[in-house]
Amino acid sequence: MSILRRPALAAAAVGAALAMAVWAIGGGDRANAASGSAPITIGTSLSLSGDFSSDGVAFQRGYELWVADQNKAGGLLGHQIKLNVLSDASSPAQVVSNYERLIGSDHDALVFGPFSSLLTVPAARIAARYGYAFVEGAGGAPSVFGAGLSNVFDVSLPVKLNLVTFAQWIASLPASERPKTAAYATVNDPFTQPQLPLAQQILQKAGVKTVLSKVFPEEVTDYTAIAGQVASAHPDVFILGAVDVPTVSAFTHVFIQQHYNPKAFIATAGPDQGAAFVNAVGTGNENGIMVPNGWYGGFKKADSEKMVAEYIAKYGGTASGVNADVAEAYSVGQVLAQAVNATHSFDQKKIIAYLKSGVTLNSVQGPVKFDKLGENIALKTLTFQWQNGKLVQVLPLGGAGTVKPLFPKPAWQG
Repeated sequence: MSILRRPALAAAAVGAALAMAVWAIGGGDRANAASGSAPITIGTSLSLSGDFSSDGVAFQRGYELWVADQNKAGGLLGHQIKLNVLSDASSPAQVVSNYERLIGSDHDALVFGPFSSLLTVPAARIAARYGYAFVEGAGGAPSVFGAGLSNVFDVSLPVKLNLVTFAQWIASLPASERPKTAAYATVNDPFTQPQLPLAQQILQKAGVKTVLSKVFPEEVTDYTAIAGQVASAHPDVFILGAVDVPTVSAFTHVFIQQHYNPKAFIATAGPDQGAAFVNAVGTGNENGIMVPNGWYGGFKKADSEKMVAEYIAKYGGTASGVNADVAEAYSVGQVLAQAVNATHSFDQKKIIAYLKSGVTLNSVQGPVKFDKLGENIALKTLTFQWQNGKLVQVLPLGGAGTVKPLFPKPAWQG
């Protein structure tokens, strides 16, 4: 689309538009917030279709569970909460349009972030234009915090550190047990790519030889050739940079067909998707596969256990089947609520200043404390593994609630 520009008129139009936007934000839900106990609306854009649809649905459930709990507790500053969800179809272009509507047209009092670093950056830019705080739970890539935005706050782990605990464990194994070779393959995505280099560096320093390192385009839909290359290299350790269940499932089925079973297999995302992951790889084949994260369904924390119980009551299943995205989304609501209550207002500047103050907040995932970039520096990286049909915490060794890792990984069930 071409845009004709006349400098003076354009500047005047932009100024008028911004003035109208500021005036509008002062109305709508903010007017409701100032008038007794009228409901307020929190807007969000989620991937309810497209590549991130599984995660988007899980995020919606997490947000809705938090809204229900917060409303039972009296809402926010005495106002009941309505959730305004728009679908972005996993598209960066659509996510921009959605937040323009949520803030500029619908004048929602607050907004929650979308799923994925890919969508967080363009969405956060729109929020920054309107001066909105942008609390999110799935935008932890360096690209998010290198975008020069001062309104972004990620309640989850910085993704660049996700694989460190796993790599350090492999490196710490006795020489007689330590794997000799490793392969690395990742989709070209801002969530996955930053995680692998540090893990590779740790393993190489420990003498684990790299036999394959490959980056493949996001557009790839047939992983047979790439997975076949990994199987042919026959590494002891395989680290997969994946953003979804289908990617991990595709690699798994190729490995089964080619009779390749790594001693250790970890994927950056996918195994955390609970029942959806088990169904995709086939019951029994999940055993031994690992995933890094800051939370899982069996997390021993009172508010987390309460949320999991509510999830099971509403959607069925077991604790191991609760997607980690649910907790990330729920944590967003918790953190934003604490900021609103602490500042006694829905004023975006006050909320941003509070979140930047160095205060330590609480979430179902654990403590939240933001550095100057908006990264959560209070959480520790954990590693989980599927064992006997359950996702359990295995690293760091000796941690509360951890069990011994299955190593080598059990054989495929076919």
